[in-house]
Amino acid sequence: MGIDDLVNQGKDFLEQNKDKIDDAIKSEQAEGVSDDVLDAAADFVKKVAPDGIDQHVDGVRDTIDKSIGHE
Repeated sequence: MGIDDLVNQGKDFLEQNKDKIDDAIKSEQAEGVSDDVLDAAADFVKKVAPDGIDQHVDGVRDTIDKSIGHE
């Protein structure tokens, strides 16, 4: 089995389970996990980057958060 076969199997799996995957991404559990991960990532970036970009980091975090979970 080559890499192309694995990619095609992955594509087939995604297409066959599109509705289930969408439901999982919009779930309460995904919301909680994504909030934790996004908060940790934003906090890390704020620690290593200049203070002037904190608002931009928060904006990016909020934009990503709108795409994951239900809130």
